[in-house]
Amino acid sequence: MYLSSLFAGYIQSQMKIILKPIGTVDKHLVEELKNKLQGMFGCPMEIGDSMDVPVQACNRERSQFLAPEILDRLEQNKLDQKYWMLGIIDVDLYTTELKNYVFGQAAPAKGVALISLYRLRQELPPDPVLFSSRILKEAVHEIGHIFGLEHCSNIKCVMHFSNSLHDTDIKKPSFCSQCQPKLIQ
Repeated sequence: MYLSSLFAGYIQSQMKIILKPIGTVDKHLVEELKNKLQGMFGCPMEIGDSMDVPVQACNRERSQFLAPEILDRLEQNKLDQKYWMLGIIDVDLYTTELKNYVFGQAAPAKGVALISLYRLRQELPPDPVLFSSRILKEAVHEIGHIFGLEHCSNIKCVMHFSNSLHDTDIKKPSFCSQCQPKLIQ
């Protein structure tokens, strides 16, 4: 198990995580992610109904979608504060703080996070195992932010900031010995 039993027990008794597909997202990928996350975090995990991609988040000049706008829509879709929500989308995301793109973003105070599959794919040839690994790492990373964790300087820690696919590929899908204890504070 990736998490301490104390933290896993806390999550199991307190909250659940809803995976929210946004737009067209492969259902098998979402189901696989749900099963892996449930095994890691040990809390109730559900797949919510899909929602449309918010058109107001699209920046046509950049051909990208503004992540904070989508996070706001996710928050509006939350019916209850007793769960966290992870949106899964397959469009290119950006934030105003970064000039290029982001793999995901979180709004911890709102209890929502978002990952994009768009830039996590292997170019050629497609590698489904690597793609799945990247999805898991970015999902755990953003859920870590919901739990209050910040970026970590350990390049192997899932909380390390990924500025490229190489950064995502070298980190593990788990929290390092410095980050994991912060989860239960």
